[in-house]
Amino acid sequence: MGTQSDTFSRFAKSTRTLDFASVYQAELPRVYNFFRYHVGDDQIAEDLTAETFEKAWRNRERYREDLGSFSTWLFTLARRVAIDYYRKRRPTLPLDEKVVISDSEKIEDTAQEHAEFAHLAMLLARLAERERELVALKYGAGLTNRAIARLTGLSESNISTILHRITLQLRAQLENEP
Repeated sequence: MGTQSDTFSRFAKSTRTLDFASVYQAELPRVYNFFRYHVGDDQIAEDLTAETFEKAWRNRERYREDLGSFSTWLFTLARRVAIDYYRKRRPTLPLDEKVVISDSEKIEDTAQEHAEFAHLAMLLARLAERERELVALKYGAGLTNRAIARLTGLSESNISTILHRITLQLRAQLENEP
């Protein structure tokens, strides 16, 4: 079975014979999670993910292998979509998110998880835009510090330091705030 890098290699060889379905399947969860961490709303994350892949499809001939991997190119598009989103709208947290509880789950556990997620989303919304973006790229999209460095222009060590500081800050806030 091929790896993600195999998929990207096949794509990079010729965009005329692009297996966009494979690329889409490989990158969809990472792009969606990037937006979910970034905006904190599932519906908006789905819309922004769709917009990113639509732009990737329309501009697929512009991808240049010599400038970076397809994943880097795709997340550059995703970052631009996020910037456009924030320019058009103020970020908000969903207040009336629907919670589905199966029979096997305890209501208290589900309520606690939902409250913890809402609290974390609130804390993430308080972060500066650059910090929120780094968290979204690292934990939402699952990118390495090296890939984030290529996208943002920051050094790997700077990214590591910023993410470590943010993680410590969020942990302390989660433990100390009700």
